[in-house]
Amino acid sequence: MRLYRWAGLVAATLSLAGPAFAQSPGDAAKRVQVNDTPMLKALQSAITPGAGQARLDAMVGSFDVKIRTWLGPNAAPVESQGSCVNVWVLGHRYIQSMLAANVMGEPFNGIGYTAYDNVGKTYQMAWMDGGSTAMTLYQGGFDGASKTAKMKASVLDPVTGKPAPLELRLSILDNGDHMSELWGQGGARKMFKMMELRYTRTKP
Repeated sequence: MRLYRWAGLVAATLSLAGPAFAQSPGDAAKRVQVNDTPMLKALQSAITPGAGQARLDAMVGSFDVKIRTWLGPNAAPVESQGSCVNVWVLGHRYIQSMLAANVMGEPFNGIGYTAYDNVGKTYQMAWMDGGSTAMTLYQGGFDGASKTAKMKASVLDPVTGKPAPLELRLSILDNGDHMSELWGQGGARKMFKMMELRYTRTKP
């Protein structure tokens, strides 16, 4: 019903938009009757979860997380432990991730939302954590055959204030175990793996 109210509002707005739409009520009704089917189909397709969201189903559940952090391209990794709970929210449209860990002796908490954009045909992730005051927005594709995704983002370097690239690489196993790799430049010229998170399922 919410969809039809939205479509009705769009139609009503168009009918008031200007002289081109200033027709009699009968003409307006005919115009909406002729044009509303494609519009409603497009809206329905845009808001309805489908195959794109289903590819992420295996990620839902509770996980132990093994974290490795690199402070530079030639540095040895620092190992940490954490836990994460992933759930579908807003009607199976977004996966909400709640991460709690201890990294390099300090508490590290993060919240993420992963989605598939039906219209743009891309996967997206919004991520925020206690190590920053800015949200990172990733976007990219998903290879269904290998169950891997590569999403890119741009953030401001805290030292130079200039944009710096980030890349999130995700791989998913059939049982839901998955791994996220964060690649960036840091102070280096080339991209290197800055963080790796291995998720091992503990509960469905």
